[in-house]
Amino acid sequence: MRTALLQSSGRPGSTVENLKVLDEAAGRAAAAGAALLAAPEMFLTGYAIGDDIARLAEPADGDAADAIADIASRHGLAIAYGYPERFSEAVYNSAQLISADGTRLANYRKTHLFGCFERDHFTPGDQPVVQAELNGLRVGLMICYDVEFPENVRAHALAGTDLLLVPTAQMHPFQFVAECVVPVRAFENQMYVAYVNRVGQEGEFEFVGLSTLAGPDGIARTRAGRGEELVLADVDPAFLAASREANPYLKDRRPGLYGSLV
Repeated sequence: MRTALLQSSGRPGSTVENLKVLDEAAGRAAAAGAALLAAPEMFLTGYAIGDDIARLAEPADGDAADAIADIASRHGLAIAYGYPERFSEAVYNSAQLISADGTRLANYRKTHLFGCFERDHFTPGDQPVVQAELNGLRVGLMICYDVEFPENVRAHALAGTDLLLVPTAQMHPFQFVAECVVPVRAFENQMYVAYVNRVGQEGEFEFVGLSTLAGPDGIARTRAGRGEELVLADVDPAFLAASREANPYLKDRRPGLYGSLV
């Protein structure tokens, strides 16, 4: 399944403009044969927008979700994107996956909030593994800091995730996460991991780009630079199956020894 990563910070503070950016990227991704387009954390509204996070937050089935469902349907590809989700009195840092026919497949709320900024503006989610079936693959969702906790990704591996989508807002000086941690997570858990980042200065944060799609062999299939970019790579189910057969990590686990972890 050809997967496109939209490395962009869009137009912070403007949902309307970000939907236009997403629409244009979806057209380019579809023309390149992609069946899935992934956008970064909080792509819909921007990340470092302060109290506008609460003002622009929408329900998972809100107007923006409908607009993205229309984009997905017109271009014939699935779309995953980050956004602030309004649910009752809470605001979550969420990511949603919408199918190529416009169906809402999965919605995930970030479980591990990073720093004072996120803790001041969001409520943490409490469901660690969220998955959906897409084109014969089991696709999981996670957001940024979540992937830095090995237990989180291992839970996805044990639940059968084939492709883990990680919209992110990775900032300086933590670029080693994109460069080193993400490929290791893919290798040790025998899955593909798509890590798609924001870029440039936004408020107090400098986002580092370096979006990547890493395979179960720990090798990056594609890696973006530090600017706005659309990169593509293939997720190969046959290669994944062969890699899982050859790599014994999950088969050689001894869960009885790990009780102290919880």
